[in-house]
Amino acid sequence: MSTQSPPSHRPQIPPAALWFAIIGCIAVITFFYAIMPGFGPGRTGSILRELYQSWNEENRFEHGPIYPFIIIGLIAFKWKHIRDAITPGDIKGLVFIAIGVFFFLVSYRVIQWRIGVGSLAFIASGMVWYLWGRKVFLLSAFPIFYICLAVPLPDVQQATVPLQNISVKISQALCSLCGVDTIAQGSKISSATNNWKPLEIDEACSGIRSLMALLMISSVWAYIARMALWKKGILLLSAIPISIIGNGLRVASIFIMAEYGNEEFAGGTWHDNSGLLLFYPISLILMMMLHALLEGWRPWKKAVVKRTLIKQEKSAPTHPQS
Repeated sequence: MSTQSPPSHRPQIPPAALWFAIIGCIAVITFFYAIMPGFGPGRTGSILRELYQSWNEENRFEHGPIYPFIIIGLIAFKWKHIRDAITPGDIKGLVFIAIGVFFFLVSYRVIQWRIGVGSLAFIASGMVWYLWGRKVFLLSAFPIFYICLAVPLPDVQQATVPLQNISVKISQALCSLCGVDTIAQGSKISSATNNWKPLEIDEACSGIRSLMALLMISSVWAYIARMALWKKGILLLSAIPISIIGNGLRVASIFIMAEYGNEEFAGGTWHDNSGLLLFYPISLILMMMLHALLEGWRPWKKAVVKRTLIKQEKSAPTHPQS
């Protein structure tokens, strides 16, 4: 005898009212975050406008425009689970909305749009919780709060000098392994045999831009990876040493090419394109190797086992119940 689960006593939101609430939420967010001024120089810019303008070369954040597409992609990646987890909603979401409103008022009072971006994440996630329930909130929390990583922090730029020094030391060590003797004077590297003109490791070559971009990638990678939480943390933080090693290899390749190849090509074309052609492939390969190490060098094992079980279930004969 089959037993039926008791009917839910949670109040059902009529479809018309739900759509009205969704449209109202979008309208409110659009006004206060995309239209309302008071955050930029002269207090004429909105929060999202200031965020968009901060994605520039000065902040080493040219990859910023990729973030909205990643957020959409993450939601699409989890869409099936989100759709199946929809419930009538939960009033507890109003707590997150209240926190977001508080941070928005603080950001407006201190004229700090960065705090406003954080308030947007709280308000958006709180609305999701209030309209569709706790499970949908948990599934969409990372994609929503991912927008906070799109904010370039001004203090991060102070790390350029230490990163410059690290890049100098790593590149000199790699050059020595390749038989290229160099002399370092601050951030300036010159050939011990005067085979090429001295080259400067400026702020652009410090690796801060590459580090921020790799953190963007490693955070998504760790989120999608099916592994324990502590392993996800290692995968996320691996962007820091990997970016330092990758940038050191890129800088060393410029000096080695200047020594054994063409000095003008090394300081010009290769310098401008080595990040795309050398840094990112090496960094992604290192991250793949780390992922494989965390999975016992067989990250595909779970997928193979799962496919085998599915095939066995399909091939198993079905016996009619008496």
